[in-house]
Amino acid sequence: MVAPVSKSVRVAIVDDHESVRLGLQAAFQNAGFTVVTTSASVPELVEALDGRELDVVVLDLSLGDGSSVTENVKAVQALGAGVLVHSIADRVASVREALAAGAAGVIPKSSATSTVIAAAETVAHGEVLNNLEWASAIDADRDFAKAQLGRREREILHLYASGLPLKLAAQQLGIGYSTAREYLDRIRAKYVEVGRPAPTKVDLLRRAVEDGILPGLDPDGDESA
Repeated sequence: MVAPVSKSVRVAIVDDHESVRLGLQAAFQNAGFTVVTTSASVPELVEALDGRELDVVVLDLSLGDGSSVTENVKAVQALGAGVLVHSIADRVASVREALAAGAAGVIPKSSATSTVIAAAETVAHGEVLNNLEWASAIDADRDFAKAQLGRREREILHLYASGLPLKLAAQQLGIGYSTAREYLDRIRAKYVEVGRPAPTKVDLLRRAVEDGILPGLDPDGDESA
């Protein structure tokens, strides 16, 4: 049995298979979510919303309208909603594209309903979903350019992206706040250089997951700052 959500989360489902939409709709409603609408395409979603707000959209990657993954993810983000990719796990290139476009996580269609619901709640609350599917998509992409961070930069990113305030992260590493801020600025600059900007803390968390800095640091990394 799925535990009810603490606060009603507004969700929409975009999938071009009616059976999938109906199944997810019933599951989310039973879990206490507010299902605002279900649609077969993102343009249909936008039209059906008619200005209503959403917290999260559960989005299939392979829609039958010829739309691209990137344009669908960006269009959903423009609505102010988080994007949870719900797709077949072996579509690594499409999953990678969705993550690069800003999707907050990936959940396979083979997952248990309770897992999908928990993932949707995580994304609805503005958090990034860290799971095996995400890691597999990154590892399978040989063209994925990692930011070349030094050991101290990775330590700062690890602590800060994990949720620690920058001041406390600096104290834990035995450095001053201004020094920690310089490291953080340098980290952001390096991500911009490889075409993966991270202006917010959530973006930094996403980059840390993508580059393997979370959940743990690479023990064989460069020791330089």
